[in-house]
Amino acid sequence: MRLPRSLSGWTMAVFGLLAAALGVVGLVSPDALLTLMGFAPVPGGERADGDHTLVFMTASSMAALNMGVYYVLAALADWKAFFRWTVPFRLLTCAVFTLAVLAGRAPAGFLGVGLWEGLGAVVTGAALRHENRGREKAVA
Repeated sequence: MRLPRSLSGWTMAVFGLLAAALGVVGLVSPDALLTLMGFAPVPGGERADGDHTLVFMTASSMAALNMGVYYVLAALADWKAFFRWTVPFRLLTCAVFTLAVLAGRAPAGFLGVGLWEGLGAVVTGAALRHENRGREKAVA
């Protein structure tokens, strides 16, 4: 069995596994994922005409599954450039999701999604910084 070779790789693998798992949950049971994110699910028979929540859930859950697999594959390849690219965009996602809650566009429970992204970005960034400092000391 192949495992990540660096601390930053482990952060990416954990994030990727969680994203993939939540993507699967959203595909199998969209209402469970909606509840987890702080949204009140609407029973299927009570959805208004033109309510495309389930379409959105299918699309975003499939994207989460794909993203999770990409993160795990990048972790197994120890692709540090990819790790670095994700940090600012995960921080941006944190900011956008947090602002959506503060602006009243999303329920307070959705703040957890933003914080998960932000915390993951900070942990990955810190791991990359730690690894770079270790390399610099080894060269000096």
